[in-house]
Amino acid sequence: MDPPPRFPSFLWSSQKSSAARLRGRRLLKAVIHGADAPWLDFCDKHRNEGVREPELFKRTSRPTTFTLMFEPYLSRWALTPDGPPIITHCSNLLPVLWRGKPAMLKMSDDEAERAGGAVLDWWDGDGAAKVYAHDAYAVLMERSLSSRSLLAMAHEELDDEATRIICRTANRLHASRTKPLPALIPLDRWFHDLAPAAAHHGGILADCHRIARELLVTPQDITVLHGDIHHSNILDFGEDGWLAIDPKGLHGERGFDFANTFANEDLEIIATPGRLQRQLPIVAEETGIDPRRLLQWIAAYSGLSAAWFLADGSTESAELQLTIARIAIAELG
Repeated sequence: MDPPPRFPSFLWSSQKSSAARLRGRRLLKAVIHGADAPWLDFCDKHRNEGVREPELFKRTSRPTTFTLMFEPYLSRWALTPDGPPIITHCSNLLPVLWRGKPAMLKMSDDEAERAGGAVLDWWDGDGAAKVYAHDAYAVLMERSLSSRSLLAMAHEELDDEATRIICRTANRLHASRTKPLPALIPLDRWFHDLAPAAAHHGGILADCHRIARELLVTPQDITVLHGDIHHSNILDFGEDGWLAIDPKGLHGERGFDFANTFANEDLEIIATPGRLQRQLPIVAEETGIDPRRLLQWIAAYSGLSAAWFLADGSTESAELQLTIARIAIAELG
């Protein structure tokens, strides 16, 4: 599908080439995090993944190339820019004010990001950030102003509490709803990149692929999935509690959504001896999912994540994911 009219075409062209490889990567960490905007610090460290415009983005009437791309939505939804834009491979974001409320405008032509915008709207604020406006290419959502972070909690010896918050938030997202489903991406298609990687690299990746194949042909508890649940995609929204952001809009077994709690590469302690074994009963208790089934999803997800990292040339990150896969498979016996 072509991008919406009136947007400079070059601002979309670079996204399509990398979207397939990077759909499982967090190009932005906590993009609607608190008032001190730590997500800008992240993008500053990863200039190959995103571009900031702090010098060009002034509170001035002079439009710039980057700010012009948001103009149709700024006008349509009566938005006021409230910070510098973020340009990544798969999304373009701008902090804004909507009717005096802090919000985030997110634009993308990536399939997973667009499906995620639709499912965020479908959740209607129940377990996820509220959506103020939405169309096929953009979503306007509430923006957290809290500096509290599940990632910081996990690093500050509150790992168990952070895991429980993640599980309880995901449980809300997975709850049955009677309204028609939005367009979603089947989980078996999401795993498409694992098979060729397993065939090429063999070893532990082949084991991960075998486990993934077994899971995908015998699905249980099928539901709407977030698709990228991790410590930086669940934020503190004050009185509304912890809410999810940045879904990918998948459809499949709910166990998949909990695997990244064990494999989030931003969490420095994921490969610490005993962590997976300690977190497993917590997730099983909070979700009601059989621990063995969770271990299978951890192995499958870690293998898929490793495949994406290998395709991107990030061998160190891939090896970390494979380490988690080895731990999970060892626990399976």
